[in-house]
Amino acid sequence: MYQNKISPTTLVTTTRSASQFDITNRLFSQSCFSTSSMIRKERTRLQAIIDLDFDDEEDPETIVPKVYPQRWVQLGYLSLLALVSDWVCFSTAAAPSTFESAFGHSSAGLIDMFLFTNVFSCFLVTDIVAKVGLGRAIKGASVLMGLGCLLRSGIPLFMNDGLVPYEILVAGTVMVGAAQPFFQCTPPMLSATWFASDERATSTATAINFNQIGIATAFLIGGNMATDSVGLQHYFELITVLSGVLAAGTVLQFQDKPPTPPSSSEIEKLLKGEEEPPFFESVKKFFKTPGFTKPLIAFICSISITNIVGAFIDEVLERGGIVDQFQIDLAGAGFELAILIGGIVIGGYVDRTKKYKKVTLACLLATVFFVVPLGLTDHALGQEPILLVLSLLGLGMAAGPVQPINAELAVDVTYPSDETAVESVQQIGGNLISALLVPVAELMTKQDYQLLSFNTLLASDIRGDVVLLTLIALVTMVYYSGFDAPLKRTIADCSDDGVCSAPELNMKMNANGDLILDASNGSVNGNDDADSVVSVDIAKSLREATKKVQEEVEVKADK
Repeated sequence: MYQNKISPTTLVTTTRSASQFDITNRLFSQSCFSTSSMIRKERTRLQAIIDLDFDDEEDPETIVPKVYPQRWVQLGYLSLLALVSDWVCFSTAAAPSTFESAFGHSSAGLIDMFLFTNVFSCFLVTDIVAKVGLGRAIKGASVLMGLGCLLRSGIPLFMNDGLVPYEILVAGTVMVGAAQPFFQCTPPMLSATWFASDERATSTATAINFNQIGIATAFLIGGNMATDSVGLQHYFELITVLSGVLAAGTVLQFQDKPPTPPSSSEIEKLLKGEEEPPFFESVKKFFKTPGFTKPLIAFICSISITNIVGAFIDEVLERGGIVDQFQIDLAGAGFELAILIGGIVIGGYVDRTKKYKKVTLACLLATVFFVVPLGLTDHALGQEPILLVLSLLGLGMAAGPVQPINAELAVDVTYPSDETAVESVQQIGGNLISALLVPVAELMTKQDYQLLSFNTLLASDIRGDVVLLTLIALVTMVYYSGFDAPLKRTIADCSDDGVCSAPELNMKMNANGDLILDASNGSVNGNDDADSVVSVDIAKSLREATKKVQEEVEVKADK
């Protein structure tokens, strides 16, 4: 990865050529004329700049974007926390009859309470993280989840007389549901804070999609352990032990932020002293930002399709001739694993190329291709289990990556926005829409549509829920194809990895040489109401910095 060296004075004065100020003079002048709160803000920002790592042998005054090995520890903990939280959510889904006989309530009802709590918590997570910081928020949420698991199981292997009362189980489940958004909505923020510009999509894909492994774990382990009330108790105890160990590790090892930001865009935000607005103000701004709604709709499409397929996977597989429960669990686990692998592989490609739009459209097209066989029965050939399983795995590989890729795209077009707020909006939209679509899909499963009935050889029928999913993907493709917003964060980072000339950045210049940032050809230059400070000056200065450093490297190489 190519790293651009940035001097704090050069960065501020060069990219703000119209203002021509340096950090010290700006702080001094604002200290004289601003309120005490603004003075404290500037002092805090100055201290943050002083705390940066300026360790460069050739020029000790330069800020060098750096990445640290700790970033993988951060990603590991956040991913595992997401895994356990979804494991808890769907822990009883693989043994609903055992749960109902033990508690007298349905497993689906408990899952619903978890999900509704999750949606409510999504409205709060952004402001909490902004106030206490990422490190404290994740540590607190991990402890909350551990305590919730403890309520669900009682104290494992000690003074435990059996299953806890249903009301205590619900209280513990609600606690875990409240904690989960801190693991679901923060991956883009973790990626921006710790990972380089050519690693962010991969990091976000790993953290966002690792919850799918939690669902797979629930089916594989829960289905084998929770065969009776005693097994169900031991199953809950196992989750509690693992959650407690994970919470302890998180408290001891999870950090807030690195000594130096990993990218030019993060250094830029730090030097500007960006303060995140309250969540609802951010939401209003997002929907006024060109390009935001298209990745939002793509995210909702992806999560809706994967959730619906996951909810009815037993019926889907039985229709294709797979009736053994263990084989169904294995196929379901394969589907969830395919979502994670697809996100990592395809996310890595997007990291290198920034081809958000082309990759998303390709994934949506592949989604249509793979979803159709899930509800298709060929009258001549009958049931085709192999085709069904391959289609299920292909669907996971195609639909799953759309979520993390478009989480990163939404952050990119709204830069310098709050990454957690962006992902919170997507999670709320995705969970609410998919929750509304599940009963619709359930009704559609009872509908069969005949295809080519006039031809005995080609005649087949397709189930209604698959028709619904196909229409969702096609409509999303049509709407998404109009995406043409500038990648503001990538523009700020383009000198880090040498992609300033990539057409995917959607940088357009008007007659005055200004960078166009909206569909009406409005320019950010001179417009106080513009939704980003990214300007042509930034783009030009980054290109010049890239060229200059590359020339210096070539000269040294020749010597």
